[in-house]
Amino acid sequence: MTDWLSYLPTLLQGLQITLTITGAGLLLGLIIALSLTWVLERNIPIVAQLAEGYLLLLTGTPLLVQIFLIYYGPAQFDWIKDSWVWAYLKEPMFCAIIALGMNAGAYTCRLFKGALDGVPKGEMLACHALGMSDWQTLSVKLRHAARRVIPTYSNEVVLVLKGSSLASTISIMDIMGLAQRLNGQTYDTLVIFSLAGGIYLVLNGLLTLLFRIIERRALVFQTQE
Repeated sequence: MTDWLSYLPTLLQGLQITLTITGAGLLLGLIIALSLTWVLERNIPIVAQLAEGYLLLLTGTPLLVQIFLIYYGPAQFDWIKDSWVWAYLKEPMFCAIIALGMNAGAYTCRLFKGALDGVPKGEMLACHALGMSDWQTLSVKLRHAARRVIPTYSNEVVLVLKGSSLASTISIMDIMGLAQRLNGQTYDTLVIFSLAGGIYLVLNGLLTLLFRIIERRALVFQTQE
């Protein structure tokens, strides 16, 4: 069996792409989640129903299917290929980020809305009794919800990182893409994919540790208020 250390430098070449897809997907997902949460919280007619439909569609279908639809789907329409947007949609990296961000946005919105709904109504009534404005009351609600959502959002971040490995299915040479290429060249399947899994495990461990530190600081800040 080939020395497993010889595969590690090649796999680590995909680390930057994996982190880029994950980071960009999380940022896009956060923007989508905050927008959808605001729409659902305000309960805007029609728009709120459209938001619920978006959530149902994105959380009810596999991420892999969404990646394929975004990457391969637009090529079926000549009017899209003739437009300016095709310069972006033909890029696998762009499509992977869009798919990951849209998927993460739907799940994150569910987390945010659940956290907001979990804030005791008594706290909101107390804010109104103190003469706070609607914006001040909302800021209090958001602050309390943010502390509750940190542990569950950390799980979503880990899931996004693991989900980024599906980008390899559209020819992106991230960690998993390079692992598949190495496996095709050497057929040393057990070692190569064990190493790839180990890299993801280390990354997820670091993310979990980071969010635990953030959670502890949030709890300390809450007790000081």
